[in-house]
Amino acid sequence: MAKGSSDSENKNVDPLKNFLAGGVGGACLVVIGHPPDTIKVQLQTMPEPKKGEKPMYNGAIDCVKKTVRKEGFLSLYRGVGSMFVGVTPTSALSFFGNSIGKKMQTPSRSDGDYSLPQLFLAGSIAGITNTIVLTPVERVKCLLQAQETAKINKNVSATEYKGSFDCAKQLYQKGGIQSLYRGAAITIGRGIPTWGVYFCTYDGLKRSLKSKGYSEKLSAWRTILAAMPADVLKSRLQSAPSDKYPHGARDVFRELRKKEGLGSLYRGTTAILIRAFPANAACFLGYEIAMEALNKLY
Repeated sequence: MAKGSSDSENKNVDPLKNFLAGGVGGACLVVIGHPPDTIKVQLQTMPEPKKGEKPMYNGAIDCVKKTVRKEGFLSLYRGVGSMFVGVTPTSALSFFGNSIGKKMQTPSRSDGDYSLPQLFLAGSIAGITNTIVLTPVERVKCLLQAQETAKINKNVSATEYKGSFDCAKQLYQKGGIQSLYRGAAITIGRGIPTWGVYFCTYDGLKRSLKSKGYSEKLSAWRTILAAMPADVLKSRLQSAPSDKYPHGARDVFRELRKKEGLGSLYRGTTAILIRAFPANAACFLGYEIAMEALNKLY
């Protein structure tokens, strides 16, 4: 590998730069991705209709229409406060973890670059490092986004919250740090393969495609099928009353399989698809611009 290329690669695996640039990418992701994420959670937590009744929402578009008509456009940004506070460091820790994963390995390709399995392993580290922040942030987000559903669904916590920080405060007062970190195990279980595929696909496509305009978008496709079941279980678990599922995700899975069928594990996929491309594009665009600026500084 040429010296110039090697220097550039070393700059791009610098953990501090990845932490800072990842934070910028995370902020960009929130602005673009939060509204469809709100719709996704509402679809995942809506009650199963009784026999002869229509479902609360007939898909993502119907959910958007009813939510905006009833609660206003800004309701799509419910819980965004915790996401801005949380996603920025979460994204920062994700890119940080990915860079640490790369530094732990010696590039095995003949051109001095990382192989795809190595990129997957490096990315999977992000699924561990970001859990510190991601679990309480998503716990708060799910509860706030599911508040409207809670009025008619006994499986969702009916506690009223005034906002992100009030929600976090009440959770801590009632159940301590354990309440904030409810769902941590399944968050890690979902995160390791998801972030491994996420960064492996992005880095692999970025390397192989001269036109970088598509790499941010294509990485989303491979994560969706793998991540959706765990995401549905996580949303149900984190938005439920604290005593609803004593054995965690296992209880949620058993209930879903029995009452709603395995197809319910992919509820909200349309909203995820709508969100995935622009949100991930915004995240990587923000990251790349910030990284370029940091590389010029040192």
